[in-house]
Amino acid sequence: MPIHAPAKLNLCLYLGPPRDDGLHELCSLFEPAALADLIEVRESERDEVICPGVEGTNLAARALAALRERGWERPPLRIEIEKRIPVAAGLGGGSADAAAVLRSAAGDVADLPRIAAEIGADVPSQLDPSLALVRGFGEKVEPLPDPVEHAVLLLPGAGGLSTAAVFAEADRLGLGRGATELDDLADQLRAVAGGGASPLAYTELLVNDLEPAARSLRPEIDTALEALQAAGAPQTLLTGSGPTAFGLFENLAAARAAAAELDRDDAIVCAAGRAP
Repeated sequence: MPIHAPAKLNLCLYLGPPRDDGLHELCSLFEPAALADLIEVRESERDEVICPGVEGTNLAARALAALRERGWERPPLRIEIEKRIPVAAGLGGGSADAAAVLRSAAGDVADLPRIAAEIGADVPSQLDPSLALVRGFGEKVEPLPDPVEHAVLLLPGAGGLSTAAVFAEADRLGLGRGATELDDLADQLRAVAGGGASPLAYTELLVNDLEPAARSLRPEIDTALEALQAAGAPQTLLTGSGPTAFGLFENLAAARAAAAELDRDDAIVCAAGRAP
C-alpha cells in the first residue's frame, strides 16, 4: 500500500527578522491537505530513490542517507515517488516526501525531529502531518486539535519559485516583525485554533508576510488571488513562499463550484485540515 505524503498549507506565515545564521524566525500555522504524493517502498539490491520530474538531489534521498548515517539497518530500499504535489510551489512536497521516509524508521532511529530539521525547515512539521503552530525556522512544532473540515482551491500556476529568492526579496523590502510581536501572534493563534475551529472563523489572522515579496517576483500571483476572490472564496492566501495562491471554502462543493467558474488548467480542489 502506498504511503501518503500530504501537501502543506500555510494558513498564515509571520516573518521575523533575519538571524545570525541567515535564517528567519517564523510564526506559522501549518495544515495538511488531501493532495499528496504517493510513495512505494520495496526492498531492493541497493538504496535508490526514483522520483520522475524532480531533477537534482531529492530530499527523500537525503532523508534515506541520513538514516543510514545513523545506523539504520533495514535492508536496501527502492523508494518510488509519484509526484502529485506541484514542485517548488510553496506546498512542501519535497519536505513531505522526506518526512515520509523518516517516518518509516520510527522506533529504529532516535531523534527523528532533529534529523528532519537538518534536512529542511518544513520537514519537522511533516513527521506527523496535522494542524500545528510552527516556530523557530520551522523546527519547533506544536500540534493543535484537528480543525473543522473545510476545502481549498489551489492555483499553483507554473510553480518553480525559489524559496531563497523570496526570502531575499523580503529582506530587500524590509519585511518582518519583532520577536515580541511574533510571540503575541502565537498566543492569538493558539487561542483561536486550539478549539478545533475552521480557519474561516479567524480570517483576520490569516496573513502571509512573504506575499509582497513573492508578488514582486511573480506579478501573476496578483491575477490568481483576484480570480479566487472573484470566484467567491471567503479568504484568499499565498502558501509558503509561493507561487501557489489558494482560496478557503467551507466544503468541497463550494470549492468545486468556484473551480468550475474559473476553468483554469492548474486548479486543484481538495479537502484540508487532516492528512489523507
